[in-house]
Amino acid sequence: MDPHELLIGPRQSSEVTSTATAPDKLPEQPLERRVREFLERSESGPVVTIRDLATAFRLSRSHLQKKFKLQTGVCMGEWITEYRLQRAANLLENSNLSVKEIAYTIGYEHPSSFIRAFERRFTEAPTGYRKLNDYKRAAHR
Repeated sequence: MDPHELLIGPRQSSEVTSTATAPDKLPEQPLERRVREFLERSESGPVVTIRDLATAFRLSRSHLQKKFKLQTGVCMGEWITEYRLQRAANLLENSNLSVKEIAYTIGYEHPSSFIRAFERRFTEAPTGYRKLNDYKRAAHR
């Protein structure tokens, strides 16, 4: 997966008008909830692709992506990338896994691609992010 800009914009629904930078910051739509639940159940297995999701939901890949975009206002690939980077941030904060292990865990084949994507999203390299959060945690003790 090519890393790209990951900021998520406003939803298309008239009910929700705020913006967010993470999939978990706004009320979820039905399909979004199903995708999140599927990804959470699959975290210990191989990386889940949009094709895998389409198969699981018994939809064509293009129909799933269109339906997801219509419900959330976000491209599915961007949402999944954001989900994975948020998961990486959580692992950096709460585990002793190396950056390389985290990159592989969330589905990047090359740690350098993960590092670039993480830096674009969080404006901090993963090691710096971990150190900053360790410092914050220590300051609150």
